[in-house]
Amino acid sequence: MPGKRIQVDNDTLIKLTDLGRRRMATFQELVDEALADLPKKHGVPIDLKDALKKSARKITPKSEKPHPRNAG
Repeated sequence: MPGKRIQVDNDTLIKLTDLGRRRMATFQELVDEALADLPKKHGVPIDLKDALKKSARKITPKSEKPHPRNAG
């Protein structure tokens, strides 16, 4: 897996380290969880199944309202 470097300020690093200790999780696990949640937050499909569900919702016909009758 390719590695990437990120920069975080000291306050954020301290908070993440503390959170990791309380949850018994590594920094990498916290980052993986955060990055997995980011696409969901912005509505980006996670996999093919999710993409198909979202696509099907977009093309599902809206409930049709009855046409008003002419009073003629």
